[in-house]
Amino acid sequence: MTTKLLKITLASALAVSVASMTAQAKTLRWSSAGDSLTLDPHAQNEGPTHTLAHQMYEGLLHRDMSGQIIPALATSWEVTDNPNVWLFTLREGVKFHDGADFNADDAVFSLKRAMRPTSAMKELLSSVKDVRKAGDYAIEIETDGPNPLLPANLTNMFMMDEDWTKSNGSEEPQDIANGGDNFAARNTNGTGAYKLVSRAVDEKTVLAANPDYWGKGTFPLEVSEIVFTPVQEASTRVSALLSGEVDITLDLPVQDLARVDAADSLKVIKAPQNRTIFFGMNVGAADLATDNVDGKNPLADVRVRQAMNMAIDRTAIQRVVMRGQSEPTGVIMPPFVNGWTKELDAFPAADTDKAKALMSEAGYGDGFTIVLNCPNDRYINDEAICQAAVGMFARIGITVNLDSKPKAQHFPLITNRETDFYMLGWGVPTFDSEYIFNFLAHTTTDKLGSWNGTGYSNAALDSKIVSLASETDLDKRNSTISEIWGELQNETLYLPIHNQVLNWGMSDSIDFQVQPENQPHFKFLKYSK
Repeated sequence: MTTKLLKITLASALAVSVASMTAQAKTLRWSSAGDSLTLDPHAQNEGPTHTLAHQMYEGLLHRDMSGQIIPALATSWEVTDNPNVWLFTLREGVKFHDGADFNADDAVFSLKRAMRPTSAMKELLSSVKDVRKAGDYAIEIETDGPNPLLPANLTNMFMMDEDWTKSNGSEEPQDIANGGDNFAARNTNGTGAYKLVSRAVDEKTVLAANPDYWGKGTFPLEVSEIVFTPVQEASTRVSALLSGEVDITLDLPVQDLARVDAADSLKVIKAPQNRTIFFGMNVGAADLATDNVDGKNPLADVRVRQAMNMAIDRTAIQRVVMRGQSEPTGVIMPPFVNGWTKELDAFPAADTDKAKALMSEAGYGDGFTIVLNCPNDRYINDEAICQAAVGMFARIGITVNLDSKPKAQHFPLITNRETDFYMLGWGVPTFDSEYIFNFLAHTTTDKLGSWNGTGYSNAALDSKIVSLASETDLDKRNSTISEIWGELQNETLYLPIHNQVLNWGMSDSIDFQVQPENQPHFKFLKYSK
C-alpha cells in the first residue's frame, strides 16, 4: 500500500470513527411538571425526587422498566441460617463519581443514615435491628423477626459514600419538613450511570454519562447527556415537545394526548401507574383550624366522611377532568399491590340525597366550611380534580375553599400536620400493602406513620401492621392484610379518587417503555435504529 493510500485509508477510518462516536453521543432533553425536591437521597420519599436520584445514585437492588427487581450494587441476597438475617453480597469494582471505591462500609453507613429521624425513608427499614459488615463486600441486615419483604424495601434506598458524606457535614439527612439544608441537598456523589454537571432548582439540571460506570455492557447507555427542564405549565410543556425543544415528557396533559400522538415524529406511550390519588382528612383533632365549626371536628364523625365519600362523582372526574385517563377506585391501593381485591376496589355511586341524609344524621344538615389543600404541579390534573371536587362537596352543603400550592409547599403541610383536608397521591414501590399501612395508617411515631396526616391512631391496628414485617406464613399474612383493609375501609379515613394512567410523550426515535412507578431509568433507553 502506498503512503498516500495509507493516509487516505486512515483518514477515512478516522472519519467513520468520529461519525460513529457522534451518532452514539445522544443528548436527551427531558421535561416534567415538577422538579426534584432535594438531591439528598434519604431526605424525601417522593416520586420525582427519586426519578432524578436514580440517574445518579443506586441502591443495593433496583426495579427495571417492567417493575421487576434486579441486582444493582448487590449481586446476590439470601436469608442466612438465622431467619432474621439477610446476607447481601456487594458488587466489586464499583466507584463513586469522585473515584472512591464502593464497599461494605458505605452500604452500612447508607442504610443507617436512612434510618435516622430526619430520613423520609425510615419506615422502609422500621423492622431493621442492625446493619453490619460481613466482609469488605458483604453486609448483613438483621430484622426484628423474619422479614421476607426486605429486598422489596431496598429498591429506592440509595447508597452514599461514607467519607464524602461525613466530610461535607451531611451525616444527618436533610430535614425538609423543618426547612433544613445540607451539602448533600445540593451536590451528589453516587455510583449511577450519570453524574451531576449543573443544577438550577426549578429551572434546569444537566447530567453527563459516567465514564467509569460499572454497568457498561449490561445496560444500553445510549444517552450521553441528560438535560432536565421542569415546566409546571402544561401548555408550555406540550409546546416544547411539539416544537422539538424536548425529546420526552412524563406529564402529558390528558387534553393534549391526541394532538401529540398525531404529530409528526412524536408518539404517546401509555400504561397504568402504580399510584392512587385521594383526599385525606384530619379525623384526630378535637377541633379544626380551617372550618367554621367551633369546638368540634366534623371530620371526626364517620358519617360525615361517608357522606363526603358518597358526594364524589368519580366517573364524572374520569370522563370530564381526566378524559378517560384514570381508573376510579374505592381504595387507596392500585391493582399492582398485594392485598388488592375487586371488592375493595369498588367505589360508591355518587348519591347526593343519601349523602345529605348522613350529614343531617351527624348533625351537620346545614353543612360547614373547610379548606382543601391541593398541589398544582405533582399529579396529573391535580388542581382540576380538586376544583371538580369542590363543586361536588357543595352539593351536600360543604363549602370548600381551595388552596393550591406547588408540591414543595404542599407536602410539608401534611408531614407537619398543618392541614385539615388535603390531596395526596401514593405509589407503592414494594408492591405490598404493608408500605401503605406503615406510612398512612400507623400511628405517627419516630419510625412509622410519617405521612399519616389524618391523626388517626389505633393501637390494635398498629400491632397488626407491625406484625406484617415478620410474618412468613403468607396465608396468615394476607389474612391480616385483609383485616387491616377492612378496618380502614370502615373508618373511611381517606377518600379514594382514582388510579392514575401514565402517558409519556416522546420522539418516535426513542425506544422506551413506560415504567409502572413513573420512573424513567434512562440507562435503559435506546434509540430506534
